Amino acid sequence: MAEFVGRNRELELLGQELRKVVAGVDHERPGRCLLLRGRRRVGKSRLVERFADRAEVPFLYFTASGGGTARELARFAADADRSSLPAGALLASARPADWGAALELLAATLPDDRASIVVIDEVPYLMGQDDVFEGTLQRSWDRFLERKPVLLILIGSDLSMMEALNSYKRPFHQRGRELVVGPLNPAEIGAMLGLGPAAALDAALLTGGLPLICSDWPAGAGVKSFLELAVSDPISSLIVSAERSLAAEFPEAAQARLVLGAIGSGERTFGNITQAAGGIGATPLTRALTILQDKRMVAAELPISLRPSRDKRYRVADPYLRFWLRFIDPYLDEIERGRADLTLARIEQGWTSWRGRAVEPLIRESLARILPDHHLPAAPAIGGYWTRTNDVEIDIVGADREPIARELRFLGSIKWLENSPFDDHDRAALTRHWAALTDQPIPLVAVSRSGSTATGLHAVYGPEDIIAAWR
Repeated sequence: MAEFVGRNRELELLGQELRKVVAGVDHERPGRCLLLRGRRRVGKSRLVERFADRAEVPFLYFTASGGGTARELARFAADADRSSLPAGALLASARPADWGAALELLAATLPDDRASIVVIDEVPYLMGQDDVFEGTLQRSWDRFLERKPVLLILIGSDLSMMEALNSYKRPFHQRGRELVVGPLNPAEIGAMLGLGPAAALDAALLTGGLPLICSDWPAGAGVKSFLELAVSDPISSLIVSAERSLAAEFPEAAQARLVLGAIGSGERTFGNITQAAGGIGATPLTRALTILQDKRMVAAELPISLRPSRDKRYRVADPYLRFWLRFIDPYLDEIERGRADLTLARIEQGWTSWRGRAVEPLIRESLARILPDHHLPAAPAIGGYWTRTNDVEIDIVGADREPIARELRFLGSIKWLENSPFDDHDRAALTRHWAALTDQPIPLVAVSRSGSTATGLHAVYGPEDIIAAWR
């Protein structure tokens, strides 16, 4: 199935953990716990369901929904009754009144002589509605569950809460191994959709690597063909995935959602975000930005330089969400009333400009995977440089650390246009900006969608090189 393209690593890690449980059946504490996190709609639940189906051992799969402790416990018991656990009906008949009793009963239903799997999905809901859930989970694990040959998989989409679950001084610290499920990378997307390097990078920016959106992309189709299908369908995954994720992330944090929309519209500085968000005050804006960064929805960046800078900029971290906020969210009404043609025309007009900015973080991350090579040295920090007035802006800065570097290792420019190679005019502009940053000689690099005709460069990278970084 398309949803599992590129998931071999995750399936193998899950299999390794289950094999360790099987090997420890005769030991005193054979249980293993895995803390699996990843952003919404990245395919975590489907991955684990596929693994559990293939494992051929008894398993229980429960998904929390934030409906209150009593309701969650009733659903947990009902799911246990329907599960393949040999004694799952015990939970349903006992009607436990709290999570301590439910988890102790769960341990009693687990077989002693063979491995089993228990999955609790969306654990952050349970953490948020029950102040003592973490402590209860820790006691139940130490006293009962770990003594059974069980693989306990705890899944969560709230990245900050899942990280906190295993952090120092929290009750469940060091009791579970962490596994992060990320989006499909550009090479995986290209293989899945039958696309060449440049087209695969376009698809990566548009879908964010979300399997559900990728599965709607016709094999071999370009961006225009895909958008004509997806934008014309008001319930396509491209249209609804972001809306559903945001509704789950911000059921009450209206200001954070407002600020996210302002950043998604293209505003990057604190002052401009303030204006775009309707004149929100500095304190609520700071609070909203903190929430967005904790949820990994927004990245805050400083220029890499030999001198300190306060010119922080913000961007939407997920390219799909960035695309949706810019081109889809403000125009949902016209899509729903059958005027997708207006939306498509707007996307076509703004696509090249949007893509040129959106591809920058992906290229920087790709370079970090490529280097060192025979052209350039390794750089522990790869970012960009800008001034407050944007009179100097450098797309790529490689350095020994960030944001205040001791040593700059290379500078570069990105030109991501069809049929327009990086030329000597582009190289001259990069040289002028280099002089504003340092007077030291430094290697210059170009990353271009259409190759380079410029002289005096130390390295040139194209779509093939960027894709190769992810293989």
